[in-house]
Amino acid sequence: MRIRATVAAVSGALALSALAVPAAQADVHASGGDSNYRANIAKLLGGGKTAFVTSPVEGGEPYKLNVTFSDFKVAKSITVGATGHLVVPITYKLTHGTEVNIKASDFVSVPVLYRGSGPEAPDVSGVLLAEKPATCTATSTTVANCKAGIDIYPAEGDLTVADAGKVWTGGAAAIALNGQVLDGPTIDPSKIGVAQQMDLGTTTVRRLAKLTLNASPEPVRKDATITVTGRLTRANWDGANYTGYGNQAVKLQFRKGGTNTYTTVKTIRTAANGDLRTTVKATVDGFFRYVSATTTTTSDAYAAPDFIDVR
Repeated sequence: MRIRATVAAVSGALALSALAVPAAQADVHASGGDSNYRANIAKLLGGGKTAFVTSPVEGGEPYKLNVTFSDFKVAKSITVGATGHLVVPITYKLTHGTEVNIKASDFVSVPVLYRGSGPEAPDVSGVLLAEKPATCTATSTTVANCKAGIDIYPAEGDLTVADAGKVWTGGAAAIALNGQVLDGPTIDPSKIGVAQQMDLGTTTVRRLAKLTLNASPEPVRKDATITVTGRLTRANWDGANYTGYGNQAVKLQFRKGGTNTYTTVKTIRTAANGDLRTTVKATVDGFFRYVSATTTTTSDAYAAPDFIDVR
């Protein structure tokens, strides 16, 4: 089970320390990501206590690894449904000193998304991390291009409704274990190199919206009145379901049979529970659909077209 990282105050290692999970709850998802990997990395970077790291690593502090990050790229906005597993592609450039061996088997780099004003601020409210380390491909002796995926499981507490529309900031970290085993009987943190960099880019997270439509009766006589019903819902990350999206403007559009272009017939608003209902005259064969626009917190939506046979 993944646990949402919520902290009241976080050290400079916020992104990874906050994602630690109790060993008894570590697991492996279908993506192949191992929660033990996340927990172990978080244990090293935790530095201070969090809700899931009960004590810092003993025996010294990791040294500052000669690594910096740039060209962090993430989608401008991320749309997330109520359930399932979403992987958000991330790319960035890693620049390192010649003494850093990024090809070593125990060298790891990971991206992170966090919500709040900064990694050392008291109002940081959550982080999202990759289940697997980034794949970094060297382009020179000191530069590599890295790619990874931030894993989001909305039904398992990774997001709450309060996260929708808020700014999430990107960061990255690199760790050179240099032969140290994080879950071994002994560990000397002073032999481990760590580099972290925040404020590399931003994105927002939106709730996935869905629209339904039904036009009836069908078939229908020419110039007779038809009723078009439907419902606008959106992902509820607090309940792993979809709930009605009320008081929203929705366009009813029509496309004549044999054509490819929709025109707007009218605009109506959803009821408090997201329901839609209106009437129009049937004049020719064609397809009706409802369309809603993107809002700060919610994606746009298109209902599947419903064909009306006019006789």
